[in-house]
Amino acid sequence: MADKRDYYEVLGVQKGASDDEIKKAYRKMAMKYHPDKNPGDKAAEEKFKEANEAYEVLSDPDKKSKYDRFGFAGVDPSYGAGQGGFGGFGDFGGFGGAGGMNFDDIFDMFGAFGGGGRSRQRRGGAQKGRDLQKTITIDFTDALFGCSKQIELNKDVKCKTCGGSGCKAGTGKKTCDQCGGSGQISQVSSTPFGRFQNITTCPKCGGSGQIVESPCPDCNGTGKNRKTVKIKVDIPAGVDNDSIVTLRGQGEPGVNGGPDGDLYIVINVKPHSTYKRRGDDLYLDLPITFDQAALGAKVQVPGFGETYSYTITPGTQTGSSFRLKGKGVPNVRTGRKGDLYVKVIVEVPTKLGRKEKKAIEEMASKLSADAYPKKTKFDKLKF
Repeated sequence: MADKRDYYEVLGVQKGASDDEIKKAYRKMAMKYHPDKNPGDKAAEEKFKEANEAYEVLSDPDKKSKYDRFGFAGVDPSYGAGQGGFGGFGDFGGFGGAGGMNFDDIFDMFGAFGGGGRSRQRRGGAQKGRDLQKTITIDFTDALFGCSKQIELNKDVKCKTCGGSGCKAGTGKKTCDQCGGSGQISQVSSTPFGRFQNITTCPKCGGSGQIVESPCPDCNGTGKNRKTVKIKVDIPAGVDNDSIVTLRGQGEPGVNGGPDGDLYIVINVKPHSTYKRRGDDLYLDLPITFDQAALGAKVQVPGFGETYSYTITPGTQTGSSFRLKGKGVPNVRTGRKGDLYVKVIVEVPTKLGRKEKKAIEEMASKLSADAYPKKTKFDKLKF
């Protein structure tokens, strides 16, 4: 835990960055280090998981506020315990900072001289399973109201035959004879500077301290199989492009009894043919007729599942707009709806018969210059 990097540093943004800046930075990182683009690259996989963890905190206002005030201890109750139970020493330059020395390194230095030292926690012990990510595309209306989707995912799952133990039925694991169950191999070497103790993970048991005597025939002792699984995803109302739905425990199985990884669902929303969206607000261009604009009229504004009425005032000009409060998109966290902004577009008739043309000509002949104050003023300009 002491090796954690600052979440803002992980995403490459400054503290106080806006939600959009954080989202854009995360998307860039996720695309760069996604496992599908870097198959077999463990370093890229770790950076991808690191970016996911950072975004999960910084995209949540409550978690972000706690992190800004208390650091990792504000968002992870176990953080202090991971640093010797002293509540963390992240603010001390030489201890646990980026590139700094952690407590394991310090105690190892003291233990290296004179053959002393301390017992370190097994590096090959319980480990969380691999996190996964999948992008799904949903309709504009599904993003507004929420929906449930079923996805298929090819991943490692716990072997049903052995329950994840890796052992053949009726058998179990035995203590590793190479490390004696410690999961570690200790080597002491003498140098002119003193005796140095080097502790490494046991190569035979992988650090678990146990080995499988009779492997399960269905998973060959690994405790997991590769399967295509179907998973139901409940998508909340108000999600937008690059929103992330986290499914805890739906990643790949943990190692040596560790918890399963998580599944991150990245949302992609199809654009709407008429409506546009900016944050929680909706935008619509509403065409009206010349007579409606000139005389005023009660118009109907099409919504999603309902229609709104609005009275256009006489003399309304094209490009003018009005707002329908609370008719936008529900915020994915608070549920509070944004607004609907409607821009009026006065449509000029294009298909005119002889009678229609004559009617317009008669109307035009009866209108004085005062009916068009802007045009009259413009005509008087001298360039």
